[in-house]
Amino acid sequence: MTASRAAVLRDQLGAALPDPARAWLDRATQAATAADASWELRFAEAGRRCGPEHADAARVLLLHTAHADTHTLARLYDQGTAAERRAVLLALPDLATGPDALPLVEDALRTNDTRLVAAAVGPYGAAHLDPHAWRHAVLKCLFTGVPVAAVADLARRAQGDAELARMLRDYASERTAAGRPVPDDLHHVLTLTAPTPTVVTPTATARHGEES
Repeated sequence: MTASRAAVLRDQLGAALPDPARAWLDRATQAATAADASWELRFAEAGRRCGPEHADAARVLLLHTAHADTHTLARLYDQGTAAERRAVLLALPDLATGPDALPLVEDALRTNDTRLVAAAVGPYGAAHLDPHAWRHAVLKCLFTGVPVAAVADLARRAQGDAELARMLRDYASERTAAGRPVPDDLHHVLTLTAPTPTVVTPTATARHGEES
């Protein structure tokens, strides 16, 4: 998250929160700016102070303001509730520049918590999951009912992926054999796995004819 985006998030929260919550957020961000350890306690209580609809944004803002490193992110994730873990996952694209935080994504993908799964397949997961793990993450979305729209960079990574297409067809066959409907999202992803068709330009076609 750039400084300008952080400012936008802060402004949005300031406009949405009632006065007591706004005052609490101001104190929390001040603590995070000063590297006062109390900001981590405020990270945990953001849901109660700001309401569940604003908790993610407040927590991500605190993580950014504190410049939380991978060690801090991992500790907050390990110690946190599902809501706190989700906020950590959402902050990864801004704060974790390399693959060091990938174990957090992998842990989230082992759960059946749709909030965590959806956050795990965001931009950080798209950038760092290897092909095998990423394919299973897409299937995890289908298993748990997480819309594949949550999968960042889906079209690019799925394009021409024959192994993903095979896995999708196998899963569809299993569902059909069990008398269960095949999710529409599966058909959508299967369409995305098609390779890019080769485009033959008229000029190239004409040249080929001349050479013949």
